[in-house]
Amino acid sequence: MTLILGLEGTAWNLSVAVVSEERVIYEAESTYKPEYGGIHPREAAQHHASELKNVVSRALRGAEGEGFSLEEIAAIAFSQGPGMGPCLRTVATAARALSIYLKIPLIGVNHCIAHIEIGRWQCGTKDPVVLYVSGANSQVLAYRFGRYRILGETLDIGIGNALDKFARYLRLSHPGGPKIEELASKGTKYVYMPYVVKGMDLSFSGLTTAAKDALDLHQHKKEDICHSFQETGFAMLTEVTERAMAHCCKDEMLLAGGVGANRRLQQMLKTMCHDRGARFYVPEAKYLKDNGAMIAYLGLLMLKSGDTTPIEKSAVNPNYRPDEVEVTWRDVE
Repeated sequence: MTLILGLEGTAWNLSVAVVSEERVIYEAESTYKPEYGGIHPREAAQHHASELKNVVSRALRGAEGEGFSLEEIAAIAFSQGPGMGPCLRTVATAARALSIYLKIPLIGVNHCIAHIEIGRWQCGTKDPVVLYVSGANSQVLAYRFGRYRILGETLDIGIGNALDKFARYLRLSHPGGPKIEELASKGTKYVYMPYVVKGMDLSFSGLTTAAKDALDLHQHKKEDICHSFQETGFAMLTEVTERAMAHCCKDEMLLAGGVGANRRLQQMLKTMCHDRGARFYVPEAKYLKDNGAMIAYLGLLMLKSGDTTPIEKSAVNPNYRPDEVEVTWRDVE
């Protein structure tokens, strides 16, 4: 049995997991929680540095408790990007040290593709159109000729960051998305918001501005504004995803990334897929947020295909796009 140790720490969640071909054996995590505002990259990196030893130790002890030993780990996988530079460098340094000390291969993985592959694994979907939505990312992707192709994406900020920015304006603590969702569930009136879809691409920055204006200038209730914010932004995402499914002639759709935990977004996508006669998939919430299991699992796929990362090529890339990655673990059509 092949075991992989995966280290994730691209933003606020530090997570380490041990994974085999059959299951996630054990995962440990420590989350950076800002006192106010959003994520400060330097402070998050300092959190990760102070917690790494403890989190790695907990993951390894947990695996031992399941009957596995340190000697069975075949490789160390880590997020090479995208993400916050200071956080990426902190975790990559730890991954290199473990690889050298244990004398096992190092595998740098793309964080976005890790979200996709953990979703495919957990849901049992084969070849879906993927809507990947997180804080910084909003992309629609599909696998084609050896790569995950980006069919549409945000032109400015991700939907998660747009929600978080408005949440901070409402003086809600980080993360703001779940709190916006709770307020939105109490909204009863739709307030006009800019709906910006340009071909297959989207723009969300205007939503945050419009929401602030609706609150300050027009005195709408914050519950109605949150409801309208979600309805507009999620409708944009659903439109582009449906168009991608039509273009690619695919009948499976996978939702990935932290914003995927939003129940209203899931409902809209599920309805769209039902109307198309397509299958909708979304993994458990613990696999939607940033987690070490997804890094370890993609590392396992890459190791089995002979794709490892020499130390001299293990520099992090905060702007690492998924379509830059040659997918060696899937068959080319």
